[in-house]
Amino acid sequence: MRHRIVVLGAGYAGAFAAGYLARHLHPDDFDITAVNAESHFVERMRLHQLAAGQDAPRHELAKVFAGTSLRLRVARVTAVDVEHRIVTVEDRAGTERLEYDTLLYSLGSTTADHGVPGVAEHAFHIAERQPTLRLRRRLGELAENGRVLVVGGNLTAIEAATEIVEAHPELQVTLATSGELGGWLSPKARRHLFRAFDRFGITVHEHTTIGRVEATGAVASDGTTLASDATVWAAGFSVHPIAAASGLDVEHDGRITVDRLMRSVSHPEVYAAGDSVHAVGDNGSPLPMSCASAGFTARQATAAIVGDLTGRKISKIPMAYLGNCLSLGQRDAIFQAVDGEAHSRSWSLRGRPAARLKAGVLKNVVWSTCHPTYGLPSRKLRLTTADRSVGRDRHAESL
Repeated sequence: MRHRIVVLGAGYAGAFAAGYLARHLHPDDFDITAVNAESHFVERMRLHQLAAGQDAPRHELAKVFAGTSLRLRVARVTAVDVEHRIVTVEDRAGTERLEYDTLLYSLGSTTADHGVPGVAEHAFHIAERQPTLRLRRRLGELAENGRVLVVGGNLTAIEAATEIVEAHPELQVTLATSGELGGWLSPKARRHLFRAFDRFGITVHEHTTIGRVEATGAVASDGTTLASDATVWAAGFSVHPIAAASGLDVEHDGRITVDRLMRSVSHPEVYAAGDSVHAVGDNGSPLPMSCASAGFTARQATAAIVGDLTGRKISKIPMAYLGNCLSLGQRDAIFQAVDGEAHSRSWSLRGRPAARLKAGVLKNVVWSTCHPTYGLPSRKLRLTTADRSVGRDRHAESL
């Protein structure tokens, strides 16, 4: 009986991990299934560009996993039962129950509405591909001087506002944030940010908390009305509630609680990576939800899975956060370096050099995700004798 590994999600973390496992584990011993809602790899870091009207290369997951015995299941995950080791997925044809011996949970995150009324009904977001396409269509429908309101002051909100106004200079773009715009940046970087906003003509409302979203705009907590023909909600991310409902130990925000090797502390046959995991960095603080964090956690989780199942020594991957890279349209950007405590250093890269850096990062991330074993020995590792017995026993118990 082959050991069944199921990988949930094929974003930056899941696609890398699934490809790595499929190319390193022997198909006679392992049955690997990757589940993803889309048939292709979605470059989430480019979704603000997609919303603005740009088209990115399409990376079909079938091609990403070509040459392996991995099974790709295009479906939505609706439930995880960690006690019986079953994942329920759903597509147009119906539902299917997938049994597993080892699970890698990397479903990522979506937008956080923070309980604000009207967000689900009236706002657009760019945390997933299909909602991003709806925003793209809406922006294309707006006439000259159409009003776009971006809610949020984080990287996603800044990138969305600048990308939209650069692609649609005929629109009036406003950004509202509950704090200071770019308040975490160093002084030089923040001045550069405001110069970019001035150049684009983006109106900024700082210290403005949105109390509700309506069809014609948003209303702040102090009663101020911000009119809008398209409201873009970019006020942070939250994880899907599936992990919390599964019986796994999770943190207050729903992220899975793990040990240093990305194993669930409550169910060690479950590993987590990407935005879904509460990973503590080398500085003692939780890593933020980001592509950079996804890379570190995915590599650690795959190293642990391979080590636990084949008896190989498990390497510890550094858990660091090096900085923020945010684009300001196509030809401008900021890379803000941070220290060991994730506080901004005085140094930052700005302008076209930072834009070239960001473009390079985007290309390299996709390439490494689609080529997880480049430069590594091509080995097919076998399941250890002990784990063969465990796999058979688990299967017998599920019958």
